[in-house]
Amino acid sequence: MNPLTQLIPHTPAAAVPRFFLRLPVFPKPRAIAGGLLLAATLASGLLAPGAEAQPRQGEEPVAQEQTVNINTADAEALSSLLSGIGQARAEAIVRYREMYGPFESVEELMEVSGVGEATLARNRALISLE
Repeated sequence: MNPLTQLIPHTPAAAVPRFFLRLPVFPKPRAIAGGLLLAATLASGLLAPGAEAQPRQGEEPVAQEQTVNINTADAEALSSLLSGIGQARAEAIVRYREMYGPFESVEELMEVSGVGEATLARNRALISLE
């Protein structure tokens, strides 16, 4: 007898749709093993500690973090190197710099419309003033 029919004692087995009678009550062991394997892989960070991806043969390694000088960079460089800064926001940064002069601190970047604390926090390590 299917456990679903036991949950509803006054319902005959014929009244329970066949679809429900074929549903597994417990997950299959392969599903559990697959889930555990996925969880272990994600928890381990996908790579062993200290392992780094190697460039393919014939390719040059890409710089991990390139800094951008917000006092000299053009809008295209700002939008391509800073996270959360699109072309329009980069042009606003350049206009602000042209109107008020060079930035004296990284925090002054928050004076530009649309650049908030979250955007600044994401990009703080990438921004230079010199």
